[in-house]
Amino acid sequence: MHEMSLAENVREIIEDASRKQHFQRVKTVWLEVGKLSCVEQEAMRFCFESVMKDTIAEGATLEIVETEGQGRCTQCGNEMQISTLYEACSKCGSYGLQVIAGDAMRVKELEVA
Repeated sequence: MHEMSLAENVREIIEDASRKQHFQRVKTVWLEVGKLSCVEQEAMRFCFESVMKDTIAEGATLEIVETEGQGRCTQCGNEMQISTLYEACSKCGSYGLQVIAGDAMRVKELEVA
């Protein structure tokens, strides 16, 4: 389950931000998660809760904002919304799509006290 290591990375980001910005408590964490990122949201919620125990983010609410996948056809240049990694181009039918968005996860925002 790679969500555990992702949650640990989120904790490190929070701790680093806390040192730099001098906040003591995190109330809410907004994560932007791409549809193509292979992050299972329920597993991420479980791991987040577990990893945040005994930290400044213990008890924080996790808000997940799902972002759409975007691809560009390497044959015709068409850019389109995609929901899987292996879709055909909606314009020319080629399977040579390059993912240009929606395959990442990032901490979008923190609500702190």
